[in-house]
Amino acid sequence: MADQTQEPGNSTAVASYVATMSADLASMARRTGLDTLGYLLEMVRLEAESSSRNGHQPNGRRT
Repeated sequence: MADQTQEPGNSTAVASYVATMSADLASMARRTGLDTLGYLLEMVRLEAESSSRNGHQPNGRRT
């Protein structure tokens, strides 16, 4: 499992990274006919973008 230490701003950076990666993965999934997986990854992207814009504390509550 990944390191669980929290640094200021780390959640926003991780959310931004997840948004980028999930967008790429969604595109790959859809290109190969994995439409449901592509849809789910798109939902991940949307949630990650929302989290990076709004900011989240480590416990999941918005700041």
